Formats: sequence, C-alpha cells, structure tokens
Amino acid sequence: MEETSEQVAEVSGETTAKARARDERRRRLAAWRASERQLWRASADHRLGERLAALAADAESVYDLTDWTDVYGDGVVAALERRVAALLGFPAAAFFPTGTMAQQVALRCWAGRTGNSTVALHPLAHPEVHEGGALSSVSGLRTVHPTGEPRLPSAEEIHDLADPFGTLMLELPLRDAGFVLPSWDELVATVDAARERDAVVHFDGARLWECVPHFGRPLAEIAGLADSVYVSFYKSLDGLSGAVLAGPAGLVEEARVWRHRYGGQLFQQYPAALSALLGLERELPRLPAYVAHARVVARALAEGFAASAVPWFRVHPEPPHTHQFQVWLPYAPEVLNEAAVRQSEETKVTLFRRWFASGSGPPGVSVTEVTVAEPGLEWTAKDVRAAVEEFVSRVAEEQESGA
Repeated sequence: MEETSEQVAEVSGETTAKARARDERRRRLAAWRASERQLWRASADHRLGERLAALAADAESVYDLTDWTDVYGDGVVAALERRVAALLGFPAAAFFPTGTMAQQVALRCWAGRTGNSTVALHPLAHPEVHEGGALSSVSGLRTVHPTGEPRLPSAEEIHDLADPFGTLMLELPLRDAGFVLPSWDELVATVDAARERDAVVHFDGARLWECVPHFGRPLAEIAGLADSVYVSFYKSLDGLSGAVLAGPAGLVEEARVWRHRYGGQLFQQYPAALSALLGLERELPRLPAYVAHARVVARALAEGFAASAVPWFRVHPEPPHTHQFQVWLPYAPEVLNEAAVRQSEETKVTLFRRWFASGSGPPGVSVTEVTVAEPGLEWTAKDVRAAVEEFVSRVAEEQESGA
C-alpha cells in the first residue's frame, strides 16, 4: 500500500521535530558542560566514559570489589538494602530498578492487606502526573484527592474525606507544587488522621533525604511516621538509577514477589547499587549544606529580579523547604530557554537550565526548577544577583528580536 503525501509529510515532520529536539538538547549539554560556574551539575550531563571511569575509581571506597557480582539481588544489592533499611529505621528493604515500580508495588500490596484498593493522594503527586495512569491501568487501584491546594493535605482534610481509603500516600516534598513540605506538627497530625480512619500511610520519599533540615528530626524518625517508604538514589544522591522500598519484613517479602511479576528482578545491578552506596556516603552528609545555601540563593534571586525591569516574578517557596525550589517569570519558555543557554555560552555561567510553560498558571507564564548542590556552594549572593542581571538582559534581547 502506497503512502499518501500527507503521511509522508507527517513522518517527515516528526523526524524533523525529533532532530530539532536532539540538537537543542546537545546544545544545552555543551553549554552546561563548558560552564565554569553552575548551581548544580546533573549526573546526566556527563559523558559515558566519564561516569564509568568515576564509578570504577571510587566504588572501592564503599564496597569490596573483590566480591562477586550480584545475581538477582544478592551481594552488593543486598548490602545496599540493609544499609537503607537501617538508615530509615525499618526491618527490611528491597531494591527496585525504578521508583515508579517500587511505589506501585507498595500501594498494591497495601491494598491487598487493607482490603481497600483506594489510595488517597495529592493530584500533583508523582503517580497522578508522571506515570501514565499506571495505578489504575496496571495495578487496578483507585485514587481520591483530599485537597487540590498546592500543598500536602491537612489532618482536617484527611478526616473529612468522603471516600473510604485504605492507604494515604504523601509525597515528601511535593515536587510539582514547588518541593513543599508541611511543618512537623502538621505532618504528624495528618498521619494520625489517616490512622484514625484505619488507613496505612506510605511516603513517596524520592527526595526524603533532604527533608531533615526542614523538619529538624533524624531521618529515621521522619520515615518512622509511615508504614512504608520509597526512596530514590538518582534525584538527590547522584546515583545512576534505582530505588528502595522499606517497610515491615512481611510487606517487603511480598513486594519482592510483585517485583518479579512486574519485570523488576534484574540479573545484575551492581553499577546502580555501587553508585547508590557512593551517594549515601558522599552526598547524603552534604544535603543540609545544600539546603542552607539554597535559601541564600533564593533570596538573592528575588533581590535580583526585584532590582531588574521584570514586570513580575515569583520565587517559591521562599525560603525553600529543601535544596530545590521554583522560579516563575511572565515570558514564554522559548524566550527564557534561549536567554538561559546564551548566558551559559557567552559568560560560562549557568544560572537556569530549562523553562517550561506553566500548566496551572495563566498563559505566558513559565516556571523552572532550581537545584543547589555542591557547585552552588561557591556562589555568593552577589554572584547570584549579577547572574540575574545578565540573564534579564538576554531575556530583553530575545523579546526585542521576536517582536
């Protein structure tokens, strides 16, 4: 069957769009790589050889490399599971190739144990926004939303939720609302409200590691509020990939069975496990410093924008609850992205990485996520304000060229 001219054009258009996106990504990566100053350098910014060489050079500091490679979860993978279970204060933990799988399995297991397949969670939580409806289509679960406000649900909202639910899932911090957290007393009250309704509590703790400064409590005490917790290794700890589900021994054993059924029983996972151990050893102790300096950076950003000709801006939350936060500006994302990459190329300073159209705000408003990690500790407030001035000047140039 011959293709019509419309079909050929459509395929050609898709190919062109993909090629353009690939070229834009490579341009950004080259600009970020050449930058002499950044607030954060993502692990995905590196070349393959660099990551492999770094892992080979550093892994011996966290694990005996004369040991045999892991096979279906023993060896170094089992050692990582034990380490995380102890850190979080749980009797057992299971390694998963992805957090999406770990969390779906956890919620599915709890549904079977409680006899209620309804999960209460925020509409901005990861399973609702970033997993393609997998909770319902793959795991047969139903979700309800205690609140639509851009924050974690309150105890009163949990208490008043009309739908019975078996599990309350809390994402700490709530990333798509701005990496926001409740106060410690609010979190305790919300958990207690769920328990009063005979529900179990699961923490989406992909970024739980950096919540300690905000709550002012040890990691195990925070995790101990929940019946189970999932944590990620690549979001804050610079790992290659992977996640751990921690909880009661019986739940974790059941989760291992479901992990196999979901296709997560991988033959060997030692690169991910070694990089996770390195992250626990190196990055975890540094996170409080990142959180503290993020507050300095956020304040300086706000001061810089206030001193510029920007008609409106928002740094949210201010001060940040973790080492990540949002910045909002009233320009199209393509304008801001071009200004950002030009700043990187022309000044060797990367202030912002990628901007996106706001899904919840008015048209013409864009948002970016700012992360402050080890490279950002070198930035003074004056450095940040100067970088804002440079960035805003390029935004103005892009606006004029597009007028």
